[in-house]
Amino acid sequence: GAGVAGLAAARAFLRDGVDELRVLELEDRPGGNSRGHAMAGMPCPLGAHYLPLPGPNAPEVAELLAELGLTTQRFGRTVYDERHLCHSPQERLFIDGEWVEGVLPPAAPGSSTLAQYRRFGAEVARAMTVLGFAMPTLRARWTPAHAALDAIPFAAWLDARGLVDPRLRWYLDYVCRDDYGAAADEVSAWAGLHYFGSRRGFHAPGDADEVAEPVLTWPEGNAWLTDRLASPLGDRLLAGRTVLRVRAERHGVEVLAFDERVGRLESWRADLVVLALPLFVAARIVESPSAALRATAALPHAPWLVANLQLDQPPVDRPGLPSAWDSVIFGGTALGYVDAGHQSLRPDRRATVLTSYEAWPVGSRAELLHSSPEDAARHVLAQLAPAHPDLPRRVQRIDLMRHGHGMAIPRPGVRTSAANGALAALRRERGRLRHAHADLAGYSVFEEAFTLGLGVARPPA
Repeated sequence: GAGVAGLAAARAFLRDGVDELRVLELEDRPGGNSRGHAMAGMPCPLGAHYLPLPGPNAPEVAELLAELGLTTQRFGRTVYDERHLCHSPQERLFIDGEWVEGVLPPAAPGSSTLAQYRRFGAEVARAMTVLGFAMPTLRARWTPAHAALDAIPFAAWLDARGLVDPRLRWYLDYVCRDDYGAAADEVSAWAGLHYFGSRRGFHAPGDADEVAEPVLTWPEGNAWLTDRLASPLGDRLLAGRTVLRVRAERHGVEVLAFDERVGRLESWRADLVVLALPLFVAARIVESPSAALRATAALPHAPWLVANLQLDQPPVDRPGLPSAWDSVIFGGTALGYVDAGHQSLRPDRRATVLTSYEAWPVGSRAELLHSSPEDAARHVLAQLAPAHPDLPRRVQRIDLMRHGHGMAIPRPGVRTSAANGALAALRRERGRLRHAHADLAGYSVFEEAFTLGLGVARPPA
């Protein structure tokens, strides 16, 4: 697989002098959930669309960014190329008939909502100090207190502390769906706190530290990164290959694949094979899978619908904050949209592409995959209608991307497996078959996939 983890693994092997290397990829281009797209010559994402600035626990990601020219060192400080940092305004929320800055719903001074924001912020700060979190998670300690959080749903943890304000709970549902593909009643309390604890914490409106988290983004999303990871591979990257079987033998590994482009079976032999695949796929194609792999095959995955809407001009805006990179509608089940043209330096911004995102419930996967393109497009437009009733008149074309198993969901117990159970056992395997995928962390973000990919060649410090 040539997703982030597979590309990172290939990069590490090449740097260690392994030249006899091939990467087999199902799709016609690399990138996995970070593939890009284009409409009328305008680049846009098909999946992941930003990267937070790496913290001290992600030196491998920081090294990559430096090599790609995104950072420089000045007087001992890391300075980012501002062309690739998200331009302002970064985020906005449509609520009470207008656009406001940020995604956290506003709270009036002295209101119960503001009080609950501050209480939740204090809980997050306490968890960061007492327990600790890190991204990637392999750099975080795992204690019985972490395991206790992982054993219960995030919503139950919030209920037990009386954190029930509707605006706070909507926001926490939103961030969980954004990073994990499922709401607060489905992910673990560890996952809910990790979202904030591994980043910059949580800050109520008006707090001194209340600033938007800086992120790197590109019109094509994280395809900007994966295209550059794939470039050194050249003809070692073989697209359009469906891997049918992987069999470990005494003196090597045999891989049976089908070349979709010419309609022909291929048999590959190697000393070592890295399975940079979702674990449920790996469990199906590995002959005689290990007990650990069989145990992880039921890891839940969220289906996603990503829609790119080509517009002849931006839709008419409601009052409030002007067009931002990320626009979210309060109360909806969708995650809003990003403007692929927001990073453009073109003076003419008439035409653009909006990329909308929605995580669907696990039980609706069949509905998503079997819905007609017309029904899916109407669904997308209905989600955006409260903020943009004129949108149907602006749309020239809608391209749909349906991710049936878009990302792993860190339900209660999943992170414990990633720290001490079957997921951890797969991560430690160093035989002829090795696993590298964000599934091993129990949730799907670039930092996890990239670090795990490097680790199959050179275990991270």
